[in-house]
Amino acid sequence: MTSSTGQEHQGNLGLQQEKKEAGPVECLGLTFENEQARREHFLALLKEKLQDPEFRKTPGFPQGSDEAILRISDPPYYTACPNPWWPDLIESWQSESDSSTLPNESDHTSPFASDVSESKNDPVYNAHPYHTKVPHRAITRYILHYTRPGDIVLDCFCGTGMTGVAADRCGNTDEIRSLGYQINSNGAILAPVPNNAGSSSWQEFSSVGPRKAILVDISPIATHIASNFCKPVPSEAVAQEVDRILSEVERRHGKMYKTKHVIAGEEGVINYIIWSDIFACPQCQGEIVFWEAALDRQNAKVKDSFACPACSSLLQKKGLERVWTTFYDESIREVVRQAKQQPVAINYSIGSKRYEKIPDQDDLELIQSSNEAHVSEWHPTDRMMEGREARRNDQSGLTHEHHFLTKRNLAVLSTLNELLSASEYSGALRFIFTATMQYVNRMCRLHVGNYFNKKGGVVDKPLEGTLYFPSISLEVNVISRFRLRSRIEKSLAASGYHSGIGCCSSSALLAIPSSSIDYIFVDPPFGANISYSELNCLWEGWLNVRTATSEEAIQNSSHGKSLDDYRHLMTKCFAEAFRLLKPGKWMTVEFSNTKASVWNSIQTALKDAGFVVANVSALDKQKGSFKAVTTPTAVKQDLIISAYKPIRSVEVAISEGLSTVGIWDFIREHLSRLPSANDIAASLAEREPRILFDRLVSTCVQRGLSVPLSSGEFQIGLSDRFPERDGMFFLSDQVGAYDRWRTSNSELRQLSFFVNDESSAIQWVRQKLQDRPQSYQELQPQLFKELQAWAKHEQSIELKNILEQNFLHYDGRGLVPSQIHSYLSSNFKDLRNLGKEDPKLIEKAQDRWYVPDPNKQSDLDRVRDRALLKEFEELKESTQRRIKQFRTEAVRAGFKACWQERDYSTIVKVAAKLPEAVLQEDEKLLMYIDNAQTRLGDDA
Repeated sequence: MTSSTGQEHQGNLGLQQEKKEAGPVECLGLTFENEQARREHFLALLKEKLQDPEFRKTPGFPQGSDEAILRISDPPYYTACPNPWWPDLIESWQSESDSSTLPNESDHTSPFASDVSESKNDPVYNAHPYHTKVPHRAITRYILHYTRPGDIVLDCFCGTGMTGVAADRCGNTDEIRSLGYQINSNGAILAPVPNNAGSSSWQEFSSVGPRKAILVDISPIATHIASNFCKPVPSEAVAQEVDRILSEVERRHGKMYKTKHVIAGEEGVINYIIWSDIFACPQCQGEIVFWEAALDRQNAKVKDSFACPACSSLLQKKGLERVWTTFYDESIREVVRQAKQQPVAINYSIGSKRYEKIPDQDDLELIQSSNEAHVSEWHPTDRMMEGREARRNDQSGLTHEHHFLTKRNLAVLSTLNELLSASEYSGALRFIFTATMQYVNRMCRLHVGNYFNKKGGVVDKPLEGTLYFPSISLEVNVISRFRLRSRIEKSLAASGYHSGIGCCSSSALLAIPSSSIDYIFVDPPFGANISYSELNCLWEGWLNVRTATSEEAIQNSSHGKSLDDYRHLMTKCFAEAFRLLKPGKWMTVEFSNTKASVWNSIQTALKDAGFVVANVSALDKQKGSFKAVTTPTAVKQDLIISAYKPIRSVEVAISEGLSTVGIWDFIREHLSRLPSANDIAASLAEREPRILFDRLVSTCVQRGLSVPLSSGEFQIGLSDRFPERDGMFFLSDQVGAYDRWRTSNSELRQLSFFVNDESSAIQWVRQKLQDRPQSYQELQPQLFKELQAWAKHEQSIELKNILEQNFLHYDGRGLVPSQIHSYLSSNFKDLRNLGKEDPKLIEKAQDRWYVPDPNKQSDLDRVRDRALLKEFEELKESTQRRIKQFRTEAVRAGFKACWQERDYSTIVKVAAKLPEAVLQEDEKLLMYIDNAQTRLGDDA
């Protein structure tokens, strides 16, 4: 797959695809005359499989007839249902790969800790206007880092299949070089590694060669799009088929897009028609054409207020009443009432020149005749599905799926759909069809600024993430838009069939063998961010195969799904991912949500499934979505969570109940997984004792085990077994690299904390005292500067109490502690080489607080725990039905103690007194509550 230029690669690829489509092909050990013969063979097998009632009980099995599922499937590589050939594909791929070149589970690859930035301005990314996509070039970096050629990658929330595209592009040398990597003569890939001199050396980290991908999504439209991105498409043959089909559509419906030129005798082709809402003035009841009254043409925007053209009353859109029109809808055989719209301008072309006109009588008569014409071909007519988003336009009378198209465009799309369904290349043509739909439905918008400023890009697709129906909409020529979207040669350019795609829930991928996946990349749904099934219903209506919403992992009140339901569904999906992943391998989770409760739900679900989190970094998509641009709190950088499945020996130790030996095996593996010296500044906190202990506690609790060590005992054991630097712990073979890195980085990168509760305040103080032991008077004003809005439920706590319960104070008696002595002798010339008993040193050290060593820390922890447990007892005995303010650290300490004593009922009873929203935003509390409820259920 090596070529001298990207253009040459694309050209050669087109020829290869043409030959593959025409010549003999091999698939799962069978040889077929051509691709069509292969499809027919496996479609017959799938048809037989669909007769099995048990198969249809698979969680997330889509809603659709056998015929509809078969129509859009391309087995064994893609089925619009659970893919029965996943085991066969995996077995075939594994037999093809050279296992000697693959890493074993003892190869502890560090997480890909670097931040990634990739633009959305890419032919692949822009080929289809689906709601969300991670740029495939970003995913390629992760796959190259974690895998070798032939490895199998899983994406169980695949969306449009960008993970499959990335897996394929790992074999494209031009693309790999464009990512900033080098390739040597042996096909090894080298990445730049900064050195102490400030320059970079090149280090081998991967090899050229496509990876294989298992792609799963519960949405039929998503998997349909993915299937086209991930298969070889004969672009020249498809282009010829587009010409043939559009010629027939033009013959039948071309006259519907014709308009008379302003110069008599000439006729133009309509590009688009601008439609405007009609409102009634609340004062005089006169009709107001929104386009005429409300637009500020000079400043190219909608006015905040405007005058009624009849009575001159000053009006705002918010206070206007709609004007309605009533007509008989032959598609559903009902009289319907819809908000009235009026065509106000027609943009058309004659040759290469564009013109604009106000609709004349002939145009109005053409629209009227189109509205009265019978649409003979099949088209979707279902009631819009239940949901706040799907039915948001009921108030405008857009209640059924076909209402989102003008009658003219409905007729043309229906003919187009019928013709492409009969084509040999229906998959690629349907991809173009669904990509076109966003630009030809009634939600398509006019870019007002570009329109009045005479710039390009006047036609705007509907707003992302919503089914908003604008007051000024466009009716775009379906024929010309389909032809424009048919330029797929640069976007659908897979080098081969490297993916196995299926449509079902990721919570039960029972056909896929355990421990068969080498790496997982997922971009899952995030709470209530996007209502995928509701937004997809217009696309899926044309496929006639729809999402099984009961298994959709989402927070959606209309579907009866709370944040808790979302978290439990995500846990089931991640648990299945954990089963499929090989021991010692990695999963990358992309996260994009502004709510802490959803962030905690994802992290809790990951840990409940058995994964151990090793790193969090950023992925910048560069171009924000509509919500990210206009909402002040929206996340503009997605977070990347790197988590791993422990190796078998550690899993065995965990499953048998973590002994003291097993604990240190777990910590040893976890330390080996944390970022290398070059990336160490990105993840300092993960190596701190408290965080390491948290990882241990989570692993124990989520497996129903007691924690065999206290925090103090753990820290002593940590110090005895592992080298410590700057309050962090390393393996023996890691610490040298860190020391070298430290010598060229005089100041550690400071960790950023939002100080809004006791836990974050403790972390902030620890960081400050780690760097410089100091007095209460010095710390207090600094802390006040850092305090964010203190959490409403969190009981306030004084700095004095934080210091007394977590740190040590030197009162000037006895020798100066080592921590203070080290700081003073390093930072004050006149105090160097003085003994710890020197009066001058003692005077400078007096009244400073400092971080205790592990032996002193265990004593502090016991004192602190006693105080916290006393407060927890007060909460436990409280008669209040709902406690609004409490000390979260006390609840955590109490839950931990109850867990150790197997007092699960107390955890559940106290949790019932606490605000639900608070619990959802605290992953540690959630962990104890979920597992306690599970234990109570098991005991019952």
